[in-house]
Amino acid sequence: MSNTRKLITFDWAIKRLLRSKANFGILEGFLSELLKEEIVILDLIESESNKDDKLDKFNRVDLRVRNQKQEIIIIEIQYDREYDYLQRIFYGVSKTVIEGMKEKQPYAGITKVISINILYFDLGIGDDYIYHGTTRFIGMHNHDLLGLNEKQKQLFRKESVEALYPEYYLIKINRFNDIARDRLDEWIYFLKNEEIKESFTAKGLKEAEEKLSIMKLPEGERKAYEQYQDDLRYQASMFESSYGDGYYTGKEEGKEEGLEIGREQGAEETTRTIALKLIEQGAKIEIIKAVTGLSVTAIEDLVGSIR
Repeated sequence: MSNTRKLITFDWAIKRLLRSKANFGILEGFLSELLKEEIVILDLIESESNKDDKLDKFNRVDLRVRNQKQEIIIIEIQYDREYDYLQRIFYGVSKTVIEGMKEKQPYAGITKVISINILYFDLGIGDDYIYHGTTRFIGMHNHDLLGLNEKQKQLFRKESVEALYPEYYLIKINRFNDIARDRLDEWIYFLKNEEIKESFTAKGLKEAEEKLSIMKLPEGERKAYEQYQDDLRYQASMFESSYGDGYYTGKEEGKEEGLEIGREQGAEETTRTIALKLIEQGAKIEIIKAVTGLSVTAIEDLVGSIR
């Protein structure tokens, strides 16, 4: 693959293009192949987390849509490693469920939420590149699967207990080996390489190839996209080098004071190094706070220390 990419990245598409109803067909194609059913998007659900802002290049990218079954689908793209990511997606789904409830609404009306996470880092331990999580109740003695009775099926319009609860999809892009065995793999190939092969037939990919062409972007939009890519590359480089500095500092200190202390100090050193590099680059305090999690007072102390 050449350095000049033919198609824009999916995160940029979500930020700028796929929020338009005219381009819902691309998202519908991806969701249909992943969920193994025909998906029709009714509308976009705005929330604080998927609004564009000046700090968004340091945050995750997410989009929330409602399908024809009134289910809410969260599509999230994450580049930077987060060890508590599994907790964060649980929080995001829970918040979406609560926000979707109307006052005095019965529990039977709770909205089903599907969380789809496109990850460009390796989360947890596992050899696969796509993981699907659901909620099931298994008998402790007979090991049978708890099901719905007929009245519950009529009430919920669902066939199983797990269909009532949120579902999670974790797509670990970097573990994909670039061999497309089926139509979903064709989508994963595109998400990883920003390229679509002529032989690909997955739903939505042809429309993506047409509408996500870099060369067809207006000049201003193309320049904004190139700047966004530069920002991501710089951020990735900064985190990689800072993580290494903090790790080795913690490792050396750990020899004398114990591995646990070394790990903690290494993490603190990593955060401090990242903050200092951002300060040197002239980043604003609110950006440094968003990236590192440091308090304003701690950041101001670091600023004072290098003056």
